[in-house]
Amino acid sequence: MINRALRIALVILVCGVSLRAGDIEGTIIVQHKLTKRNVTATASLYERGVSIGLGQDPQQDPLAYERTHVVIYLEGESTPDKVVRELGQKDRRFSPDVVVVPVGSTVSFPNYDPIFHDVFSLSKAKSFDLGNYPQDHTRTVTFTKPGTVFVNCHLHANMSAVIVVTPNRWSTTADADGHFLLPKVPPGKYTIVAWHKTAGFFRKTIEVGENGHSYIEFAIPLDENGTQLAQQ
Repeated sequence: MINRALRIALVILVCGVSLRAGDIEGTIIVQHKLTKRNVTATASLYERGVSIGLGQDPQQDPLAYERTHVVIYLEGESTPDKVVRELGQKDRRFSPDVVVVPVGSTVSFPNYDPIFHDVFSLSKAKSFDLGNYPQDHTRTVTFTKPGTVFVNCHLHANMSAVIVVTPNRWSTTADADGHFLLPKVPPGKYTIVAWHKTAGFFRKTIEVGENGHSYIEFAIPLDENGTQLAQQ
C-alpha cells in the first residue's frame, strides 16, 4: 500500500512539473540571401584515381535555405540531455552542414566516400584533428563546452560545417518557413538567441508563463548588400 501511494505521489509530482512548463514558438524572418556558397571542390592526391562528384543542394527557395540555417537556443546552464548526432562526409561535402547539440553530447563523423577525409576544427570551443581515414570508418568527438565549432577537411578545402553546442537542451533550428518551437520550458525570464553563420548572433528577452505559449520573432538584420541594420 505504501509503495502504491508513493508511485501515485511521484506521478502527481511529475505531472505537476510538466503542467508548469510553457512552449516558446517563433518565426525567423529573412528578407535577403545571406550565404555565398562554395561550390568549387579541390582535387586531392588522396582520392587515388577515384572520381567523386561534388554533391549539390536540392533546388529550393534561397531564403528557405537561409531560414533552415538559423539556430535558436536559450542562454543559461542546466543539466542537459546528452545526445549522439552524426555529421557525415558524402560526395565531398559535410551532411548535414549544421548540427546542434547540448553540451556533453557526442558527434560522429562517418566517411561515406571512397576517398580519404581529414576532419578538423581550430575553434576555441573545441579544437581537434581526426586524421586521415577511409570509407566506412568513423571518428567521434565529445563536446564539453558550449560554443560554436567550425569544422573543415584538410584534404578538401570546399568542405565546411558548423556544430553549435548549446548550454542546455532548449535548442532547435528553424524550418523552411522560418518557424521554430522550444517545448516545455519552465516558467521564467530568458535570453533567447538566434544564430546564423553569416549574420551572427541576435538576442532578445522572453518571458515564459505556465501552461501557455510565448511567441517571438527574429528579423535577421542584413540588407541586400550584407550591411547589418540596427536591431529593433
